[in-house]
Amino acid sequence: MTTTDPAPDRRIDSNLFITVSGSPGCGATTLCERLSTVLDCGYVSGGEIFRSIAEDRGMSLSQLVAKAGESDDLDRELDRRLQRIAEEWGAANKAFVLESRLAGWIAGNRADLRIWLDAPEEVRIDRTADREELSAEMRVREVIEAQRYESYYDIDVGDRSIYDLAINTGRWSADGTLAVVLAAIDEYDPTDDEGAIPTPNLEV
Repeated sequence: MTTTDPAPDRRIDSNLFITVSGSPGCGATTLCERLSTVLDCGYVSGGEIFRSIAEDRGMSLSQLVAKAGESDDLDRELDRRLQRIAEEWGAANKAFVLESRLAGWIAGNRADLRIWLDAPEEVRIDRTADREELSAEMRVREVIEAQRYESYYDIDVGDRSIYDLAINTGRWSADGTLAVVLAAIDEYDPTDDEGAIPTPNLEV
């Protein structure tokens, strides 16, 4: 059985709600897709929702990113959609994975495990080389988004204190990163969860 094969004998809490966040090129999408397969659970990506908004408006991703800089309407639309998803799945009796830069904050106390991924800039740039976004644009977007989050919600995205697990994905392969996360999931005990960091609900 490969790492990404579903594992019928894997026992996880039926209500397990996992959030995955990180910088562009950190490997969040790859991890979430594999988690969804291995755990046989639902998965929603903030990036996919953002791209669907771009398609609905007949815009490229870069155009929508630029448009988002003109006001907070698009950012808040995305965050509201993600918050509704978090509320729905947080109350469902099913495992679920939510991925976005603010997923851990948006899910708040509904989340059981909050994961942050990162990697050195050169690694992330190499991983995103085939995307529409250029490396310079990626760096600018990170700075702008950080400023927006602080302005909108008083959130410091550099604050890792809310996350249960922070991984430098530049140190492991995609399989290795998945193995680290699965080890944490296997050892998670919802009845003995004394270390969770309380997170206030966001007003989006």
